[in-house]
This record gives sequence, structure tokens and C-alpha cells, in this order.
Amino acid sequence: MNHNTQSRHRVLNFIADNTILAVLGALFIAPIVLVLLTSFMSGRQTLTASWWPDPWEWDNYVKAFTEVPLASWFANSTMYAVLSTVFMIVSSVPAAYVLAKIKFRFSNVIFLAIIVAMLLPPQVTIVPIYVMWAKIGLTGTLWPLILPNLLGSAFSIFLLRQFFLTIPSAYADAARVDGAGEVGVLLKVMVPMTRSGIAAAAIFQFFYSWNDFFGPLLYTSENQQAWPVAYGLATFHGSHGTDWGMTMAVTMLVTLPVVIVFFFAQRVFVEGINLTGVTG
Repeated sequence: MNHNTQSRHRVLNFIADNTILAVLGALFIAPIVLVLLTSFMSGRQTLTASWWPDPWEWDNYVKAFTEVPLASWFANSTMYAVLSTVFMIVSSVPAAYVLAKIKFRFSNVIFLAIIVAMLLPPQVTIVPIYVMWAKIGLTGTLWPLILPNLLGSAFSIFLLRQFFLTIPSAYADAARVDGAGEVGVLLKVMVPMTRSGIAAAAIFQFFYSWNDFFGPLLYTSENQQAWPVAYGLATFHGSHGTDWGMTMAVTMLVTLPVVIVFFFAQRVFVEGINLTGVTG
């Protein structure tokens, strides 16, 4: 077999191996491209069959900042997502470590309760919880959505516990022999070895908080100053439903921070997800 035949076979094998991935990639990116192109169209052109902007309406992005309180939405979402993520890590990491590495009475019962909390629909408890926050006087703000993370997240505790189980107990035992307490074992041994899992849980929490619509709808709908991007975008679409060009421009700006965060964190995120599922 000559060199040209070998090269042709390699090319054909490459095409055969990657055709499905290419098709799936095209199907995934096509809606994003369509939204991007629509964001540069005029409101009149978006109602036609044309898919290419003519002319390009760059003012849609200018209006997104001048006619929409986008900076306020971003500030509220950033506060919500960052504080929720930090509070979740501070509370869920110790809880997951205790459930994974410290044997005590009723530990399995507590873990079962966490599983039940994961499966419990939020609508079941939303009324009494809302009444509680209303009596405290925090409705109309994002604090009813942020502060509960100080008590831990059932999903994050479950995820981190599975990750802690993959770490051999010999490391913790060696640290205890050297005189470290449980806090020292957690902070100096376990946390450095579980950074990927913690990062994965943090990204899950950040994305959930950034995209949360139901919570802000419930607690901040009467206070426009507290609207995050998810709820703000929904209300903007409701009032500008015919101006699809500007609506898509706002949508692209709202989506951009999530894409940037995932782009820089995708390696540690994928690594954490792969390692977390090793042990059940």
C-alpha cells in the first residue's frame, strides 16, 4: 500500500470517526449562532425570513445598557451567585467530610435525610418558608435565597461526600498520628486533595444561582432594585416581545458571564465530575 493510499485511508477514518461529533456540534452551536445574528437585526427584520443582519444594528447592544438596568441585574446576580457559592462551600464541605470519614451513631440516618431533602420538591415547603422570611422582613431582597446556604446544600453535601469517599482514610489517619485534629485533617489534608470535587460543586451552585428564576420571582418581584438577570430578562422579554433584536442582545450579554466561567473552569469541572462518580 503506497503512501497516498495510506493518507487517504487515514482521512476517511478520521471523517468516519468524527462525523457524528461534527453533526452534534453543529446542532449545538446553531441556536447560539442564530441568537447572535438576531441580536444584530432590527426589530422589523427579525419578523422576516431573513437570517443575516442587513444592516447590522450595533445599537442593540448600546440600548441594552442605556434602556435596561443591566448593570443592576448583573450586580444582583453576582452577589447572589458568589455569596451562595461561598456559603455553600463553608457549610457543605465540613458536613460532607463528617458523613464520609467520621463514624458516629445515626450517621446513616442523617445521610438518608439528606437524600430525602434532595428529592423533596421545593413547592412542598415554599409557603411556610416564605411566611418565615416575611415575618423577618427580608422579602423583597435576595437574602432569603442566599442565607439558607449557610445551612448547607443537600445536593452539594451528597456530591462532596461521594468525593471524600474516594480519598483513602490512611491520609487522615497519618495526620491524626502527627497530632492534627479533625479541623486540621479537613483543612490541611482533605481539602487540598478534593479541590476538583469542591470546584465542581461550586460551579454547580454558581450556575444554579445565576440562572435561578423561581426564587427571585417569589421574593423580589415587587422590588425592581433586587432583580437578578434571570428574572430581569424574563420581565424584559414580556415588555419587549416584538423587539427580538434587542431581546437577543440582552440574552447574549446575560449568557456571556456563564460561558466565560465555564470556559476557564471546564478542566477542573470535568475532572471533579469524573472523580466524584468513582465511589458510591
